[in-house]
Amino acid sequence: MAIEGKITRISGPVVFAEGLEGCGLYDVVDVGEKKLIGEIIRQNEGKATIQVYEEDTGMHIGEKVVCYSRPLSLRLGPGLVGTIYDGIQRPLKSMYEDKKGGSFLLPGQRTEPLDMEKVWHFDAGKGVDGNVIAAGSSIAPGVALGTVRETPSILHTIMVPPTIRGRVLSTFKGSGDYTIDDVIGTTELDEEIKLSHYWPVRKPRPYTDKLSVSQPLVTGLRVIDVFFPLSKGGTAAIPGGFGTGKTMTQHAIAKWCDADLIVYIGCGERGNEMTDVLTEFPEIIDPRTGRSIMERTILIANTSNMPVAAREVSLYSGITLAEYYRDMGMAVAIMADSTSRWAEALRELSGRMEEMPAEEGFPAYLPTRLASFYERAGRINSLCGREGSVSVIGAVSPPGGDFSEPVTQHTKRFIRCFWALDRDLANARHYPAIGWIDSYSEYADEVKGWWEKHDSQWATVRLEALDLLKREQRLQQIVRLIGPDALPDSERLILKVADMIKIGFLQQDQFDEIDAYCVSRKQIIILVLIMNFYKAALGVIKNGAPLVKVTSLPVCEEIVRIKSKYKNDEVDKIDQVKANLENQMGELQRLYRKVGAV
Repeated sequence: MAIEGKITRISGPVVFAEGLEGCGLYDVVDVGEKKLIGEIIRQNEGKATIQVYEEDTGMHIGEKVVCYSRPLSLRLGPGLVGTIYDGIQRPLKSMYEDKKGGSFLLPGQRTEPLDMEKVWHFDAGKGVDGNVIAAGSSIAPGVALGTVRETPSILHTIMVPPTIRGRVLSTFKGSGDYTIDDVIGTTELDEEIKLSHYWPVRKPRPYTDKLSVSQPLVTGLRVIDVFFPLSKGGTAAIPGGFGTGKTMTQHAIAKWCDADLIVYIGCGERGNEMTDVLTEFPEIIDPRTGRSIMERTILIANTSNMPVAAREVSLYSGITLAEYYRDMGMAVAIMADSTSRWAEALRELSGRMEEMPAEEGFPAYLPTRLASFYERAGRINSLCGREGSVSVIGAVSPPGGDFSEPVTQHTKRFIRCFWALDRDLANARHYPAIGWIDSYSEYADEVKGWWEKHDSQWATVRLEALDLLKREQRLQQIVRLIGPDALPDSERLILKVADMIKIGFLQQDQFDEIDAYCVSRKQIIILVLIMNFYKAALGVIKNGAPLVKVTSLPVCEEIVRIKSKYKNDEVDKIDQVKANLENQMGELQRLYRKVGAV
């Protein structure tokens, strides 16, 4: 039953109303004559505080507010994949095609989040008894009823909604062609089951068990996969100042990672960045399926020129969509760009409500809100008995690149993988500009077992390379004071090999057809070759060979060029470089062994 009140005060996107005694916290309301979508965020004896998710310019005191006593929810069903939504699940393409507001959203403009007329072919599945589900079959929340081919890349599982209380199907239509609003079955309690259902954005979807994270999310970026891995079901942050490549890194991960589904959230970022996603993604071919990557991508756009309140809910909308596909047994990756803009929206709304500010004006509940987002990630057993995961990668935009500001510091409390972008690397056109000194990953031990099955050298060579890069950083401080010529050859060799690691391994060209994506086996081979070069060169130098003789070997250049010379399916050809390394180093070793003997 609708409850009506009236507006008593307006403060930007925050509206105050009275007469809403029977409404609950986070209930959805229609605000004003234009029926703008809003949500109750504070309730005090019928005096409600409402955040409005649309432009409310021109609204007057005394206009009507209507509460529907239900929370803000998303409609979940076939048709989500390949669509671009705003933060409250309004399909932007459909609204543009209405031509009511041209390229702009009109206040109060509505359209269905899913295509209500499209017919989907539903294939009934089998129940727990092994028989095809039919009338009389036992059900439970989350049980898979059948499948719909949503895109050529996504097989959409139709599940019993978690809110269903009935345990037996009294009617079931079985396989056939249906729209998302057609009733395909009912329970003994007369509850209707359709191809779609609603779910509140602020409420995590239920699951059976939470599992440990043990399998890496392979991104094809060497600095991430080898040095700072992220597990499927893990959480990561990409902090960096303006122009350091946060968005570019997230785009690369979204394009190449081995997730089944990508949810990309543009929260408060520039509109041209979302335009890049819309123009680039349909043309990118998924290396696993050979089809467009948009067939496994959902986009949520709340750009900087959209109402600020909608940013606050866009992250929850994205994580809700991710959990829905996770429950089907998929590995889902969320790109949130950026959580700093989301936190700024919280700060503005908090100021409008005259709350006491905390650090740098952010509300005191900022850590709680960040936790409620990141903690919905994880690897789980769903209600239908399938293993799925949600991995969250959030970009952080600290002003001036200051990692001590509140959003970055609070984010570090809730994530276990920190990819710190370095301004100096970005200025030197080194991409991805992930610094190896400030970055870390707490998932290295968890994914060690997976890597050992693929290449047992991963753990050893990773630590050796990171240690060498740290030693190089300390030597650079000496070099700045007295120059490199004052160092012995063994230490100057460290500088040379560190450069080989930076250029030949860490630096990756997203515009290079070969180097844009690197398979796991090739990643390890490159790093092992570089470290083998270092060990062999160190031995030769100890025998008396000058550094210039070592660095002038042709194999030095060959190792650096492996990344862009050999394709991912040509890894075996790299054995020739290994043979050249052994031959050239062996010849140098024999030469200076004879010199030493003389």
